[in-house]
Amino acid sequence: MSPRGPRRKRAEAPPAPAADVQAHSDGPAPRTKRTALATAKNGRTKDDTATGRAKRSGTSAPTPDAEGAGQAITTRASRAKRTAAPPPTASPAPGHLAAVRGPLLGWYDRNKRDLPWRRTRDPYAIWLSEVMLQQTQVSTVIPYWERFLARFPTALALASAPLDDVLAGWKGLGYYSRARNLHRAAQEVVARFGGGLPSTAEELLTLPGFGRYTAGAVASIAFGEEAPLVDGNVARVLSRIFEVEGLPGDKEREAALWALATALVKGERPGDFNQALMEHGATTCRPESPLCLLCPVRGACVAFRKGRVDELPPAKVRATPKKLTLALAVWPHAGTLLFARRADAGLFGGLWELPAAEVEEDLAEAEAIVRLAASLGSEVKLEAALGTVKRQLTHRDLTLRLLRVSGPQRPTRAPAFQELRWCTPAEAAALGMSTAMQRALDAALGSGVLNGG
Repeated sequence: MSPRGPRRKRAEAPPAPAADVQAHSDGPAPRTKRTALATAKNGRTKDDTATGRAKRSGTSAPTPDAEGAGQAITTRASRAKRTAAPPPTASPAPGHLAAVRGPLLGWYDRNKRDLPWRRTRDPYAIWLSEVMLQQTQVSTVIPYWERFLARFPTALALASAPLDDVLAGWKGLGYYSRARNLHRAAQEVVARFGGGLPSTAEELLTLPGFGRYTAGAVASIAFGEEAPLVDGNVARVLSRIFEVEGLPGDKEREAALWALATALVKGERPGDFNQALMEHGATTCRPESPLCLLCPVRGACVAFRKGRVDELPPAKVRATPKKLTLALAVWPHAGTLLFARRADAGLFGGLWELPAAEVEEDLAEAEAIVRLAASLGSEVKLEAALGTVKRQLTHRDLTLRLLRVSGPQRPTRAPAFQELRWCTPAEAAALGMSTAMQRALDAALGSGVLNGG
């Protein structure tokens, strides 16, 4: 027998291979197979998009049923393709839930990774870890979490800090809307709750940056509430165990997954159980090459029994990254460079940069200077082209064109930016700046722009 279970004949072509996807309704775009292996090796998937929290999905559809380990949970989309699938009923069988919950908790106790946020009961520290883990690998988060917590040890310390300091402490983690929402939420925690996080998912959902996943994670792990969560790892685990059909993002599929998570979390140690689901998806029930023979709930897994582990969940096609070209004004003066703070909305929202203007890929330098002049609201003269910096973002192929400029007057405010500052390189190091813009600054300094180069 295959380690993924017996195979069965199918009348139609099989769905696309499984991929590590985001399933919670307030989470980021799904991942594809290209990134799934890296995620499986490094830990868990996360929620919250780069542009802030998406709105939670609407009213949940009725929850389908799984009578024991053999009956599928289906959605409308899957029923249209697989007419032989049984109709949905009210809820999964209690015996099936019990065959998952107890063994998975025992497995977690024996096999959980030693992560620093699992050694604390501080709700603020747990919240911080959940925010950082969104769209970021565990191995990357650990040192950032430790440094950030040392710098801002409480919600009050975070709320009292200038946003620039918070963004500077976040530099390199990406998805900076997370840091802005964290800062805003800390201020509300201080103003509304006296500096302590509220203990229920319902109250947590009223704070900036808290969606359904984050609220469930903090409420269950920090406070022991029977609050469900669904991230990419959990979605994959539940899809396989209960044979949940449908593409990522399908409303009925999402409703089925959340209903299952809600049913499973009820009982002792809800926080540990939620972590067990995520840990199982990160280390055993992986998107590629799942370790089915080591799975503690293999006997309860419908996909394993039917030989469908590779099919569930189906992959969502990743959109081709869009090309984006920005012209950057490298404007030196007396040992300083001009920096601009972007508007809060959009790419790199609220972060500092060498002043930029969007241009076409093949736009002439003279025309690019016109765009920069309009953004700065000041006359700008081209001195030299300093080269380009290319960066691959999640949804964009970014090209930064560095243009050394000068002008008759040094601008101090601009229509396209929140704020302008003339900073030395040392002063710029304290600004909240994206990794892409930091690379552009490094290239500009490397060209000798402050040394008459």
